[in-house]
Amino acid sequence: MEERAALLARVSAGHGTEIKDPATGEVIGRIAFGTPGEVAAAVDTAAKAQPGWAALDDQERCAALMRAADAIDAHAEELAYVVSREQGKTMNGLGARYEAAGCAAWVRATASTPLPVEVLVDDGQSRAELHYRPIGVVGAITPWNWPMIIACWQIAPALRMGNTVVQKPSEYTTLTGLAIAAVLNEALPPGVLTAVTGAGDVGDALVRDPRVGKVMFTGSVKTGMKVIEASAGNMPRLTLELGGNDAAIVLPDVDPQAIAEGLFWGAFINNGQTCAAMKRLYVPDAIYDEVVDALAALAAKIPMGVGLDEGNVLGPLQNQMQWNVVNRLVEDAKVRGARVVMGGDPDAAAPGYFYPKTLIADIDNAAPLVQEEQFGPALPIIRYTDLEQAVEWANGVDVGLGASVWSADRDTALAIAARLQAGTVWINSHGGIDPRVPFGGAKRSGYGLEFGVEGLKAVSVPQVISG
Repeated sequence: MEERAALLARVSAGHGTEIKDPATGEVIGRIAFGTPGEVAAAVDTAAKAQPGWAALDDQERCAALMRAADAIDAHAEELAYVVSREQGKTMNGLGARYEAAGCAAWVRATASTPLPVEVLVDDGQSRAELHYRPIGVVGAITPWNWPMIIACWQIAPALRMGNTVVQKPSEYTTLTGLAIAAVLNEALPPGVLTAVTGAGDVGDALVRDPRVGKVMFTGSVKTGMKVIEASAGNMPRLTLELGGNDAAIVLPDVDPQAIAEGLFWGAFINNGQTCAAMKRLYVPDAIYDEVVDALAALAAKIPMGVGLDEGNVLGPLQNQMQWNVVNRLVEDAKVRGARVVMGGDPDAAAPGYFYPKTLIADIDNAAPLVQEEQFGPALPIIRYTDLEQAVEWANGVDVGLGASVWSADRDTALAIAARLQAGTVWINSHGGIDPRVPFGGAKRSGYGLEFGVEGLKAVSVPQVISG
């Protein structure tokens, strides 16, 4: 066995459900999925470990997180191998090695973020301070698209604030979830982080457990609504990041060649399987053809294939379900008369869940490919003549995670950004996140903030000391 496959073998079971590489169909391991009945034992472990973990001071917990980041670095190639084999992303580019490095950087940033006591009043007669205390047990339910780094950005802040965590990775990327938990646990005290496996029934049991005081969930709007319903009886705090259908508005003053690379990776990072990826591109008629041509020329040069091939930078979709969604939306666009600039012709008989890089031009804004989140490598490019109409279209969906404005005039871009209904609006880029900068959605993209000081506050209980 090659050395980098050791972690994959470590977290694989000798029996149970076969886990296949989405690029090749090869069986890479097995998982004995858990049951709802096993959740109670995991929460019990976390609840027993929590008082001792919370009793450590902030510096001690941060030191443990720093050691966890070191452990990630020590296993970085093994972690990248696991996520490439199970999720499908390539080793290079914005792929598996990028994700593994991001995990370590994120944990370190979380441990380095200052959170001082806030003095609210100190007028010589009275003093009021705002402190942030642990909640208790946090349930972290993570998705399949970025299964390591999203786990880290849920787990690390929860631990930093004195909570313990029960993690439930997606059933589509269970091995990756177990791998990152195993590596983190090399540096954490026993019971502080526990992983449970299974499908939606296991997640439901975790949300419903009355000892879970906080639930963090990243996934679809539909499942997010189920989390809300399941949590109602116990009223745990919720942070929900429920995806989006991000719009980008290009203004006529830009150079199409200069922005093509930023537009492409804004849409096609992780093969479009990113919540805050660009899903709809609005381009003015004056430069429409130039933008489309520049994107097509760039896209044609981007190699797609099996993730372990060091020359590739885009891989397959992760699962058949998502392949079907993308294919359905593109086929509908064809029927509606939209122009396929490139792609749109998958080989359904080929191994793996590969869908070609696809650009769809001259598509009506009402088409499902525009109105629904495709979550894959198919970008609709909508022509506009009236900027007001473009803004209306951009705001015309029921989600609002991110958006972007592309212009040579920053003041103009900022003015448009202020009108867009999204949790984050980027100027001349799309989708970049920073562990120091809060991130969250508007409308049905969820609620609650992650990252930075606000993210730490979100996994704690505010307490005012007054007197």
